[in-house]
Amino acid sequence: MFLDYNFRNYNYRLFLYVLLLNITGVLIIRSASNQDASMVMKQIVGILVGLTAVVILSLVDYHRVVSFAPVIYGASLAFLLAVLVFGVSRGVARRWLVLPVIGQIQPSEFVKIGLIVFFAWYFSRYQERVNQFKILFFAGLLFLAAFGLIFLQPNLSTSLVTMVIFLCMLFAAGLSYRWILGALAVVVPCGALFIYLLQYNMVPFLKDYQVRRIMAFIDPANYAEANLQQNNSIMAIGSGMLQGKGLNNNTLASVKNGNFISEPQTDFIFAIIGEELGFVGCCVVIILLLLIVIECIVIGLRAKDTGGRIICGGVGALVGIQTFINISVATGIFPNTGISLPFVSYGLTSLVCFFAGIGLVLNVGLQPKKYQ
Repeated sequence: MFLDYNFRNYNYRLFLYVLLLNITGVLIIRSASNQDASMVMKQIVGILVGLTAVVILSLVDYHRVVSFAPVIYGASLAFLLAVLVFGVSRGVARRWLVLPVIGQIQPSEFVKIGLIVFFAWYFSRYQERVNQFKILFFAGLLFLAAFGLIFLQPNLSTSLVTMVIFLCMLFAAGLSYRWILGALAVVVPCGALFIYLLQYNMVPFLKDYQVRRIMAFIDPANYAEANLQQNNSIMAIGSGMLQGKGLNNNTLASVKNGNFISEPQTDFIFAIIGEELGFVGCCVVIILLLLIVIECIVIGLRAKDTGGRIICGGVGALVGIQTFINISVATGIFPNTGISLPFVSYGLTSLVCFFAGIGLVLNVGLQPKKYQ
């Protein structure tokens, strides 16, 4: 199998971008956690596990992985159901499972990759009929099953991420612009109605804290307390100015030392990057993440089949949308919601999930007949 590959086609640039972000992440996590050695070591272990996953998946023909798509989809739903029944709660959310030996995991992170693999299989199988109503209807039902289980945790941010990934995969599969324009004609007025009803707390499927966070974005004057963390994050990024205050700084006004934001090593890690590495550091991280998305798109355009194109599109969308949401929350241009910054934030499940996606993309680019 390996002899069929031309390793000159191996995308070492993509591998390098990921590695540079990992190194940056470890340095920032060490600073954000006040040099917590155990947290740093766990992140390094996660990187090593992730790198192993990248190497293995990049050398295993992605068609073999896609052939197990129905099993992967079933396992994804089973894990999400297990979370609702046996999951570990933190506050109002129940999103984690504790497994023997492995420890605590967040199954919704792996489900993102599971859905990418499954719909690569599904749309490849029906690529000639992808614009037929029946095919799109069943694709929607299959997606909504996973979406609903994630939403019930509740996990609004991950639900939205999976929705964007699904839409991007639909586009990559060859969805007609008639469907896209028709969907926009429905979504835009529904979005306006949603915002109107939200102001009167008339959206039954949202929790109170979710309503407050969205309303704080729409009407910050009357929901100032819900914007406190984001305001502190913006001040931290601004205080870093051009070159930042330096890693592991001990100034009392620092967001990490003053406990001005929660979860600085995960959801608000971009605030630490801005404060300690400044505008230059923020730009470097954003550019590296952008380059990863671009490489995924380029590899997808050169893929030899629909399945490879959808995998690359899905992984590129995953990295892109999570980057956008995380940085948008930290800079106050998006409602406050908890989501990790790819390859940088602390979190082993999320880290391994992204590595797995990159491994699949690398294999798509490594296929011997990718240029036609």
